[in-house]
Amino acid sequence: MLEKYRNLGLSFLVVILGLFGIYLVSGISPYIMLKSIIISAFGSIYGLSETLTKSIPLMLCGLGLSLSFRSSIWNIGAEGQLLMGAIGATWIALYVMPNAPKLILIPMMFIVGAICGGIWALIPAILKVKFNLNEIIVSLMLNYIAIEFVNYLIYGPWKSPYEWGFPYSTKFPISAQLPRILDTRIHYPTLILALVLAIFIYIILYKSKLGYEIRVIGDNIDAARYAGLDIRKIIILVLILSGGLAGLAGVGEVAGIHHRLRVASGISSGYGYTAVIVAWLGRLNPFLIVFVSFLFGGLLVGGDAIQVSLGLPGATINFINGLILIFVLVQSFSKIRLYSTKKGAER
Repeated sequence: MLEKYRNLGLSFLVVILGLFGIYLVSGISPYIMLKSIIISAFGSIYGLSETLTKSIPLMLCGLGLSLSFRSSIWNIGAEGQLLMGAIGATWIALYVMPNAPKLILIPMMFIVGAICGGIWALIPAILKVKFNLNEIIVSLMLNYIAIEFVNYLIYGPWKSPYEWGFPYSTKFPISAQLPRILDTRIHYPTLILALVLAIFIYIILYKSKLGYEIRVIGDNIDAARYAGLDIRKIIILVLILSGGLAGLAGVGEVAGIHHRLRVASGISSGYGYTAVIVAWLGRLNPFLIVFVSFLFGGLLVGGDAIQVSLGLPGATINFINGLILIFVLVQSFSKIRLYSTKKGAER
């Protein structure tokens, strides 16, 4: 228990040090920056609604990454998988069944979006099991391909003739637009789906045979091999599930917020990358990831606010996020080294 509080305190200290570093460059007080972030993200109904809205894709991507990271498969491609899910949803909404009723169209968008995200994650999975290529490099490079694919579509064949030359697809029909809570941007079907999936993934990880195999592979792949586990099959399955969850996040963004496909940076403000921090800071625990997603959603909202109110660049929040990730990774690495040293001493 004391260690948990110590970790929380150290994480907060990292943020303060990051703000102090920004102070040295910009001359703006860390207190003012922190106050602006907290008030803008949590100090009003609008701020809370925007925080929750931004936390939805972080939840889904973070939950997917928790599966792959728990098995020591390093999927860094959630950003591209999210975008491919957005493409799949757009294809269904505009070109496959635009006249379908809402009860059929929206589930099909989520299904196809998840399939597209899963297929995009299948590429590094196959290259990993067949040729032992590094999944970090492959999944990361696929992000850039997905970004350019989205941009190609909305500047090319999917560009709408009704958007005054702007790089947008045609607006989704009403039946393809996700309902929201009152006047907010919270698309509650995706939020409910994310919360249900958090419970489902917890059950998979800690109450099922598959989850046991995932954890064994993640803890000691040699022991898993000696135990006769089909490691290749599990790697492929885990990456497909991870990509599918990120694909669902992409569906939520285009169907719940934008109601059209647009440039990649307009669909996702780096949710797939931020989800890496969310998954690690949540200790790969689905329930903690839900909580951490909400906090990081607030950090993203606060980042937008300090750009306007304090004139700081958008990279400010990315700087803080990077510091937090470095801290979490260093701490995790230190624990692994300590564990290995203890085991060596016991032997």
